[in-house]
Amino acid sequence: MTLASTRLEEVLLALKIAFLVLLYALIWRIIRTVSRDMRVAPAQESFIMAPVTGGPAPPAPGGRLVVQESPVLKEGDEYSVDSAPLTIGRGGQNDVAIDGDEFASSRHVRFEPRRDGVWVQDLGSTNGTYVNGVRIEGAQRLEPGDVIRVGETDLRFDL
Repeated sequence: MTLASTRLEEVLLALKIAFLVLLYALIWRIIRTVSRDMRVAPAQESFIMAPVTGGPAPPAPGGRLVVQESPVLKEGDEYSVDSAPLTIGRGGQNDVAIDGDEFASSRHVRFEPRRDGVWVQDLGSTNGTYVNGVRIEGAQRLEPGDVIRVGETDLRFDL
C-alpha cells in the first residue's frame, strides 16, 4: 500500500511541476510578445484635438467636381464638395447617382471635405477609383486639377 501511495504522490508532484513550467512559459511568451510589440509599434497620432485659440475656426476648404466625360452625366455639370461628404455610385442612395455607368459600383466613392483639404476614398468598389490614372488605396487628398475616374466617369477637382 505504501509503495502505491508513494508512486501516486511522485506522479502528482511531477504533474504539478510540469503544470508550473508550462504556466511560466506561457507568461514569459506573453511578456516577450507585448514588449516586442511596444518596441516595434510606430508612434500614433493622438485623437485628442488641441484647444482652439483666438476666435472661430476657419471654414473647411471645399471644392467642386466638374464632369469631364461620362456615359450618364452631362459634361460640364458641377457638384459642390463643401460642408458634407459627397458620395457617388450607381445606387439611388448616393448624392450623385450614375445609374447607367456599368463599371461603377452601387456605393463607389466618397469625397470628404476636411480642414486640410478635400479627400477622396474608394468605398470598396469592384473596379476601383483612380486619381490621375493611379488606383487609390485608402483616402487620398485631392489637389486642384486632379482627375478622378469612377467607373467610366471622369471628374476634375477644382477649387
